[in-house]
Amino acid sequence: MTQTELPISAFGIQPEDLERHRRELTGYCYRMLGSVFEAEDAVQDTMVRAWRAADRFEGRSSLRSWLYRIATNACLDMLRARGRRARPMDMGPSIKADSALPDMLPENAWVEPFPDRRLFDDTGDPAELAVRRSTIRFAFVAALQYLPPRQRAVLILCEVLRWEATEVAALLDSTVASVNSALQRARATLATRHIDDLDFSEPVSTSAHQARLLAEYVDAFEQYDIPRLVSLLRDDAIMSMPPFPMWLQGAHEIGAWFLGTGSECKGSRLVATQANGVVAFGSYRVDPAGGYKPWCIQLIDIDGDRIVGHHNFLDTKVFEDFGVPAHLDPELF
Repeated sequence: MTQTELPISAFGIQPEDLERHRRELTGYCYRMLGSVFEAEDAVQDTMVRAWRAADRFEGRSSLRSWLYRIATNACLDMLRARGRRARPMDMGPSIKADSALPDMLPENAWVEPFPDRRLFDDTGDPAELAVRRSTIRFAFVAALQYLPPRQRAVLILCEVLRWEATEVAALLDSTVASVNSALQRARATLATRHIDDLDFSEPVSTSAHQARLLAEYVDAFEQYDIPRLVSLLRDDAIMSMPPFPMWLQGAHEIGAWFLGTGSECKGSRLVATQANGVVAFGSYRVDPAGGYKPWCIQLIDIDGDRIVGHHNFLDTKVFEDFGVPAHLDPELF
């Protein structure tokens, strides 16, 4: 059911009353589920459930709170039916650059990147938008998947959305004491995943120095100057490539991989986008038929003056979602 398929009104609730919450509900469901596509399904299910139950909405809570209650139940239902999504780094030790590629795992095994353009419309206050982007960090979303579903909901509602414990207790048909206990346990679990900073009041932004670092990375990657690319990596940098359950650690190993198994990346081109609150790239390989064909979405993690994460998601179906072209013409380069 889409907005255009809804009748004009029902029980005082207009279609636009529901639709104005779609964007933020999608971000909430993505944090809960770790998947863009599942989040969209959960939000659509929420809209259907809300419309069908509109006659039972009595206004004792806000429409927004009511929709979050429905969305939470939709996510909990989905989480009961499948296993935890993860990153390659969560599945086992790193491999060496000369190791054979393992078999691919299915799409539903992985935490997926989220295109910022689906969550942020860039029309609000820039500082506020920067703060909101910090709550969608990929490592944070991946760590959330280690929490039991109800703890996950409590932590997102309390720490990310800044709901009061009383509001969360009402949403979950629970008690304030139970909510506070779940929040404490969730925080303790995230600390073991090295996610111990849940202060989202300060924005995570790209400094001018980091922007220069990214420009240097793009030039090194497109020129396939691997020694220069390696010089931009921190010594303990990691690289991953879902749907392959493998990851590399160390600038030397990553460089050796690009000169070996990954040498087919030579001649690639990058187009900038935004994902999970950071700079990302659509990566394109040479197309024998002409131009460049999509290969992966890259998420680049930076810490200080070095790249610490180089994550490649080999799913060309998502290029449109990230606002990057389905094909590059050779005349552009």
